[in-house]
Amino acid sequence: MHASTTAIDRLDWAGIAERLDQDGHALLPGLLDPEAARDLARRTAATRAAPAFGKPGHGEWFHFGMPLPAPWAEWRVTFYPHLAIIANRWNALLGNDDRYPADLDALLQRDRRAGQDWPQSYLSRLRAGEHVPLHQRGEGEHVFPLQVVALLSEAGRDFQGGEFVMTEQRPRMQSRPMVLPLRLGDAAVIATAARPSKGSGGHYRVYLKHAISRVHQGERLGAELSFHGAPPPRSSTPI
Repeated sequence: MHASTTAIDRLDWAGIAERLDQDGHALLPGLLDPEAARDLARRTAATRAAPAFGKPGHGEWFHFGMPLPAPWAEWRVTFYPHLAIIANRWNALLGNDDRYPADLDALLQRDRRAGQDWPQSYLSRLRAGEHVPLHQRGEGEHVFPLQVVALLSEAGRDFQGGEFVMTEQRPRMQSRPMVLPLRLGDAAVIATAARPSKGSGGHYRVYLKHAISRVHQGERLGAELSFHGAPPPRSSTPI
């Protein structure tokens, strides 16, 4: 069955916050059961497709648009207040006085006033030889620092390769690579573009990007759920 909003509320949010503080990501194993994940992928892919970044080799992205289809819309509303608590604590640690509102509608209204009404949530379909390059969702004046990703096909059966990869750049240090071991139906909360990290002199900002490595065989389906809107793209191709 699909993950209910009650199940999301009952997640170990203290543990999720701790893992996000340490690594910039927190796995949510089995958020969807396998059949629900496959069904969700089929239904979501009924929306229109657009080539990622407008370049060959980056697969197809099925942009959700607004309003988001079920259950993504409900998940977005349910995840947000839990993540807003973490996001506001991160801002405080970094000495940023800005605070995110307690409910999603207020965040989206603020985005619209700033011209950030371009929806960013999407499902990706990658076939053999395709990948998603390193990127981050840091566009616009107001960037919500957390997002949710999910895997809707089975590694080793539906596809080979296609690992979810993150990199973290700390000042005066080499980038730190991380591979998230997502399985069919798993989700993860990840840092959108930056997070605080504690050093000897206090907290400082580190920057993150994420990607999907090259698929070697089969077809990989996954999704990204973003909470803030972006400024409209300069071209007609969604990215």
